[in-house]
Amino acid sequence: MTTEGHISALERRHRELDEKIQAESGRRMQDPMLISTLKRKKLVVKDELTRARSGAA
Repeated sequence: MTTEGHISALERRHRELDEKIQAESGRRMQDPMLISTLKRKKLVVKDELTRARSGAA
């Protein structure tokens, strides 16, 4: 996978996690553990994205 492709995949994954967090947060009976897990995963993806972008520059 090219660097651009990898960055695109990470951006897509970051958006998907954000959408899942928003959907879960909007539920009447939220699952705080799920939200916390999703947020942690989103941070990991954000860190990877930052590293990928700095390596591509």
